[in-house]
Amino acid sequence: MTTVRYRIFGLMLLVALVNYIDRGALSFAATAIAQHYSLTRVELGALLSYFGIGYLLGSLCGGFLADRYGTRRVWLIAGISWSCLEALTAWAGELGITVFGGSALLGFAVLRILFGFSEGPAYALMNKTVAYWAPDHERGTALSVGLLSTQIGAMLTAPIAVGLLLLTGRWQSMFIVLGGCSLLVMVLFARFFRDTPQQHPEVNVAERRYIADHQQSQCESGTKLPWWRFFTSRTLVCNALGYFSFLYITFTLVTWMPKYLQDTFHYDLHALWYVAMIPWSGAAITVLCGGRITDFLLTRFHRLRIARNAFAATSLACAAVCFIAIPFVDSAAAVIALMTLGNAFNALVNNIYWSVVIDVTPKSSVGTFSGITLAIANSSAILSPVLCGWLAQYYGYNTMFLVTGAFAIVSMCAMAVIQPEKRLHDDETISGTTVVSTQ
Repeated sequence: MTTVRYRIFGLMLLVALVNYIDRGALSFAATAIAQHYSLTRVELGALLSYFGIGYLLGSLCGGFLADRYGTRRVWLIAGISWSCLEALTAWAGELGITVFGGSALLGFAVLRILFGFSEGPAYALMNKTVAYWAPDHERGTALSVGLLSTQIGAMLTAPIAVGLLLLTGRWQSMFIVLGGCSLLVMVLFARFFRDTPQQHPEVNVAERRYIADHQQSQCESGTKLPWWRFFTSRTLVCNALGYFSFLYITFTLVTWMPKYLQDTFHYDLHALWYVAMIPWSGAAITVLCGGRITDFLLTRFHRLRIARNAFAATSLACAAVCFIAIPFVDSAAAVIALMTLGNAFNALVNNIYWSVVIDVTPKSSVGTFSGITLAIANSSAILSPVLCGWLAQYYGYNTMFLVTGAFAIVSMCAMAVIQPEKRLHDDETISGTTVVSTQ
């Protein structure tokens, strides 16, 4: 039996990794950009949030387009677009000054919204890829491999972005180099990626049969469910709310942690490149462990409530404690340790949000429902930078971390009430409309 599916999972990780490094680089150039264009913390928070507006819209459209036109085609168009827009960010301020009435902030707004729209489909496309390529007992692990891009990407962004800033001496050059590297990765993706095992020329009959025979828990249907069916499922809605809170924590660290460390503990770029990596080091391990743990729990107990609800709620409670404790310690070492531990617990359940969508959704609608989940969750990409900037400006950074801990509690409560064993079907109708059926 061939093992092409593992190559697909690795390629999925590479593209998502580049996606994450590209989006996070702006945070390390934030101080230089703020000085260059005389931006306040509130204005800087707005600049960091523009990405989230486009990301929300892109994630919503990406899943729908993947169900309609195919994962590979949509990912290629999105990847080429975000690579070009990443490079163009070098001239965003000048674009605003020249074209938009002298407002550098407006120039960043336009390019970052378009950039976010291009990057938005990535994780919905990843979930659709896993739905077709992963056997049930490998699903959590496969998702964890792809989702590892969040933690590894955030960890590598620090040395890569700071290294380019120090090497070139100009924040503009950083964006140009990153955009060029992204284009090269998309060439590799076009060469090796296919939507399904049936379409890949290197997958033999044995592997195709193995994947199909071990996907018995998924409801396969030729008819796509209407998008509004998402909102009839308590599980999908609560899962999206839980993922929103999870991403709020992630975006808080991605967008404001570098600035917080510079302002509070006076780290310069020479120290920031490795210090900013530390809070992501534990998460890079736990995101992989989380997938293995959920697969083990499901195999051992055969109960989704244990593998999903109980595991997620316990981990998120621990994350909340860590972030709420940050304002009550004084040393940089203690703060960074709590950040690292809290982020590690948060990342431990990353795969569960995506697994739940596959648990309850027919494969023909996984892209659309993943996109809706991501769109709801990614409103945190708008809220987090703006709210954190406002809190930092008027109430201090300690309040920012208390609110971050509160969001972890929200995610814990949402994941405690999901019903992953209840699945959506299109084979039962009442007056021409579909209804929810349970196993």
